[in-house]
Amino acid sequence: SNTAKLQCPTCIKLGIPGSYFCSQDCFKKSWSTHKQQHKKAKGASIYDPWPDFTFSGKLRPWPVTPKRAVPDNITRPDYANDSKGTPHSELAARGTSQILVLSDEDQESLRVACKLGREVLDIGAEAVAVGVTTDEIDRLIHEATIDRDCYPSPLNYYRFPKSCCTSVNEVICHGIPDKRPLTDGDIVNIDVTVYHRGFHGDLNETLLVGNVDDVTKKLVGVTWDCLDYAMQAVKPGMRYRDIGAIIQKHAQANGFSVVRSYCGHGIHRLFHTAPNVPHYAKNKAVGVMKAGHSFTIEPMISEGVWRDMVWPDNWTAVTQDGRRSAQFEHTLLVTDTGVDILTQRPGTSRPHFMDQLG
Repeated sequence: SNTAKLQCPTCIKLGIPGSYFCSQDCFKKSWSTHKQQHKKAKGASIYDPWPDFTFSGKLRPWPVTPKRAVPDNITRPDYANDSKGTPHSELAARGTSQILVLSDEDQESLRVACKLGREVLDIGAEAVAVGVTTDEIDRLIHEATIDRDCYPSPLNYYRFPKSCCTSVNEVICHGIPDKRPLTDGDIVNIDVTVYHRGFHGDLNETLLVGNVDDVTKKLVGVTWDCLDYAMQAVKPGMRYRDIGAIIQKHAQANGFSVVRSYCGHGIHRLFHTAPNVPHYAKNKAVGVMKAGHSFTIEPMISEGVWRDMVWPDNWTAVTQDGRRSAQFEHTLLVTDTGVDILTQRPGTSRPHFMDQLG
């Protein structure tokens, strides 16, 4: 049979991917069933919550399903049942730049939370494919979190409506899972944090959807290397402010930029706390690493400008020029001799994004 090369003009206009026909004749014969696709797409594109907002790129919001329930027997952080989602214990600690040194017992609890977080992220990552919605990924992550006797840390944190963040293409971070199906050539970052017996474990990965172009593959690979080089420098006596220079040097050498609005952070009993870990050079972060410190490094690297803007949902951060951004994150523990990557992939994880990069 002929290779299908003709594309339906209405599909192109509506942004429906993958509708190809081998001939005009074939197109005419399938028209009565094919036009149903247009109706479906128009139904989706009618959803326009912010008619006056100017988007920086091609991505649009899709409907968001109701918040998922967490069984009563699961231990919750203080913001989980708060009507405003306020993390009171975090705010109480905000006045100090003092970095907590975790006891051996607390380190062990953090290790367990991080190991469970890794298992949960791997389940979400496994589901990434053309046609899968980010809402479906959120459902799988929510259920996997609860199965492990954990609370999904993002849920109701300052009223965030979902159990993980899914950031597609030009979304830098904090994308809200919705009913948009992933399309061929997308990238999606899945950011998971679980709360287990009083401790948070936080990590994220950017994954490729179908056939991704070479520039995007390079962006994703360079972003991973930025995190990798930064983690290799972690040891007692290293200044937190020096991490950013390592990341920015590698990103800029490859023609990419480093997002400045969002930083790595201390994490343990609190979701976000001291230290602050900026990813760009010449920052003013305070503190020196000591054994027992726990924090994340999570560089966001953009194809074009580093500046961001936020959608009217007050969460979704996107690049100002609508070009793509990638991110990777691990939770780290400083040891006497260096660092333990607590959210490291075990040998059993799915084939890695780096394997896909070829």
